[in-house]
Amino acid sequence: MSDRSITILGIRGVPAQHGGFETFAEYLCEYLIARDWNVKVYCQEKGAGAIYYSEWQGVERIHIPIKNTGPLGTIIFDLKSVIHSLRFNGVFLTLGYNTAIFNLLHLFAGKYNIINMDGIEWKRKKWGMVARSWFWLNERFGCWFGSHLVADHPRIRDHLATRISEKKITMIPYGGREILEADEQILAEYGLQKDKYAILIARAEPENSILEVVEAFSAKKRGFKFVVLGEYWPESNAYHRAVMDVASDELFFPGAIYDMEKIGALRLFARVYVHGHKVGGTNPSLVEALGAGNAIIAHDNKFNRWVAKGGALYFDGACSIGVAFDKIFSDDELVKGLQSESKENFQKNFQWEDILGQYERLFVRSLGGKELDDAV
Repeated sequence: MSDRSITILGIRGVPAQHGGFETFAEYLCEYLIARDWNVKVYCQEKGAGAIYYSEWQGVERIHIPIKNTGPLGTIIFDLKSVIHSLRFNGVFLTLGYNTAIFNLLHLFAGKYNIINMDGIEWKRKKWGMVARSWFWLNERFGCWFGSHLVADHPRIRDHLATRISEKKITMIPYGGREILEADEQILAEYGLQKDKYAILIARAEPENSILEVVEAFSAKKRGFKFVVLGEYWPESNAYHRAVMDVASDELFFPGAIYDMEKIGALRLFARVYVHGHKVGGTNPSLVEALGAGNAIIAHDNKFNRWVAKGGALYFDGACSIGVAFDKIFSDDELVKGLQSESKENFQKNFQWEDILGQYERLFVRSLGGKELDDAV
């Protein structure tokens, strides 16, 4: 192969500290380094100053200090990353299309840039008209300027195929970590008992059905706790305040938890994982629930059904959420059946080794390589 090198853009850096894309990039970097790839990753840093370099687990990290914060800082970082990356050869992987307008530079420079198109960001209700227009335009720029696209879900692939040829799209889902054991004593820190609580992990936004789920759970005494992980600011956010107002005394809001050992334990020992997301592709948190072998209650849409399959009860309104809670909390055999379905689904469809291998095959093809058996 001509240049077994890859440059990764579109994230804040590795190791992962911020979200699903960073976690995926961390797994991908480790996988590729072990298979003798040269890997570069752009990392966004706070402050001002010159670009500098470091190494992590064999990965060349390119650090770009950015004094601006928020979305503007991300836009500036992405632009500087793209410009700086033009000096490199090999294959490029851009995670997300939010600033795909800048990838026109890759196209003009003759670089082969694969873009993971993530979800349908412009449909999210949390964005105002300006932001939604920006995402709508950049989704199209990504389709036009990317050399090839990755969709993380069949329905995302179908959506993108309305913009460009399906031949330009490869569907590869996300993987998740498998949780087979954890320290049960961690539950005592939060006043919880194994199999005596439900858990939800999501940003507190309307499209994630937080208010409907909390209200349905709180409609009556359950005899179970409901742990809702995420940052809540009821003093300054009307939606967060509404969630708190309807929550019963069986609700528990510990805030955001980033300790993977603690999150693993909270997932593994929960009776049910609740997933209210209405928009998106292969949601990493839902895949993690499968990896923990959770019984699941999920919003009924084409995205969640493809991921969770037979491991979930599905809801489409407050009434059906309440019915799902009633069934989960009263029927041990139902829970065991859902857990078994989740474990089997995870083993069959969401193993990192298989998913990362699919990415490597795509990289090899993009570089004109034919030695696929040697590469994967």
